Formats: sequence, C-alpha cells, structure tokens
Amino acid sequence: MVVPCYNEAESIPDLLVQLDGAVAALAGRGVRGEVIVVDDGSHDGSGDLLCQASTSRPHLKVILLARNFGQTAAMAAGFDAATGEVIVPLDADLQNDPADVVNMLDKLDQGYDVVSGWRRKRSDTFFTRKIPSWLANRLIARISGVRLHDFGCTLKAYRRNILSGIHLYGEMHRFIPVYAAQRGARVTELEVNHRPRRHGHTKYGLGRVPNVILDLMLSQFLWRYGTKPMHVFGKFGLASMAMSFLVFGLMVYFKFWGHKDFVATPLPVVTVTFFLVGCLSLLIGLLAETTMRTYYESSRTAIYLVRETVQGGRRSE
Repeated sequence: MVVPCYNEAESIPDLLVQLDGAVAALAGRGVRGEVIVVDDGSHDGSGDLLCQASTSRPHLKVILLARNFGQTAAMAAGFDAATGEVIVPLDADLQNDPADVVNMLDKLDQGYDVVSGWRRKRSDTFFTRKIPSWLANRLIARISGVRLHDFGCTLKAYRRNILSGIHLYGEMHRFIPVYAAQRGARVTELEVNHRPRRHGHTKYGLGRVPNVILDLMLSQFLWRYGTKPMHVFGKFGLASMAMSFLVFGLMVYFKFWGHKDFVATPLPVVTVTFFLVGCLSLLIGLLAETTMRTYYESSRTAIYLVRETVQGGRRSE
C-alpha cells in the first residue's frame, strides 16, 4: 500500500492502526503486505510521527521528500519504492478505508490488471466537490473511452507490470487507469467505502478543474500522437499551406477580375501568414519526431506491452 501524506498529523495515529489491520488481514490470506507512507514535505510534524511509528512496525516504510512536490510525485516515489506485485495507493486523510484493500485484491484475482475504487456514496460537499467531480469524470470517460465512474478516487489496485513504463508528471495520477487501458490492461471498478473527513481540511478545490482539463488534453495527445507527432503537426502545416495557396488564388482573382489591387485587401498578409504558419508547423513536427525517436531509442522504452508469451502450448508472462 502506498500512502501519500501531506500535513495529516491528526489523522496519522488512526490511519496507522487501520493500515495495521489491513496488513493483518492480508497476512491471514498468506499475502505479505507492506505500507509505504510518503511524507510530501509536511510541516506539521507528520514526518516525525511516521518515523517514530516505523520503529515498531516492520511492515512500514517512511519516505520523506525534501519539499512539497505534490500528490503525483509523492505517489510516484511510493511506486518506485514498492516491492510487491500489486500496488494499492490510498489517501492519508482517513476518507479511504484500508479494509477495502482485501476486496480489491479479490477483484484483481478475477483476471483484471487495474481495479479502480468507486466512491458511489461519497461523503463530500455537494456543490464544491461532488458536482465538479461528476462533470470531470463524465468528461474523462467520454474522451478517453475508459468507462469508469470515479477517476479521482486514490484507492486503486494495480499490477506492477502495468505500471512499468508509465511515467507520472504534473497531476497525472488520476489518469493511470487511462494509460493502463491504452496499453492493453484490463480495467474494472469496485464500489468502496468513503468516509467524511475527520481532521483538517481538504487540499483540493475548484482550482484543480482547469488542471484536469489540461492534463486530459495532454494525455490524449500523447496517446494518439506520442509516437507519431509529425502526423498532427504535419497535417496542420499542410492544411495551412493549402489555405495560403487558396487565398493567393483569391487574391489573383480580385486583381485581374475583381478590379481590386493587392494592397486594397488584407489577402497578401493572410497568404503570407498561412504559408509561414504551415512551414513552422512542419518544422515543429520534424523537431517533435526527432525528440520522440531520440527518447525511445536512448531510454530503450518499448512502445508496446507484452501480456504473455505462448510456446509449445505453455504460457509465460
């Protein structure tokens, strides 16, 4: 379990007790559980409480970040430090229920690669949290094609091999199921318990809505054109250059048959603008294509994901 934490000192004692219960429940099923809490530059003593608690909990690992990097970075640090075959992130504010982890693993064993939590009975304010979240979830599901009800729920279960090759930036953690589905992962959702916040106040408000929209646009661009950026920039550039020739033809028509001099219309400027924009777009496409190929070839990052290999009737992952 990976738990990003930022200024949750009041919640930590109860959180650790509940996480202990989840680890014990997993041990009863013969599964070794580990808890990785990533303190994201807290200044309320959360890091000290966690370090002290780790002395009596061998299953607890505490990672202290140098400053506040944000939830996505904290989650990425926890993913990198995790050693299990299944990784389950959850919030530190006690709104996620660690007892749901066992149910999520059972769902994962039904043949899925990602199990996303669905806060169907969400304990949040209606206008400032529920309505924006509902709109964002509908938008993400519509554009991405991944039919989930709750992308914003931190409580999810991932198989480790699905997370390999997925790099998180900005606030992209909510789109991990989308990235996984695009790579061929089998994604489902499970209704989970959601509890009212007992301590402190939420770190997220309406100001995150523009971030969600921009991140969604970026994720879809990277998915559709991440390995072929020339296709989008090149098409736009060719279309712009075609428009420049069309406007040039219109300009010539007005000159000889419309009795209008070149300087009497803005068409010369429009022609040059369209042509230059087309040239620049083609050059940007070439630069993006070169950058993309340099990245994949130098980092040896594959542009595909193998689910399993079959030889002689025997399967291997």
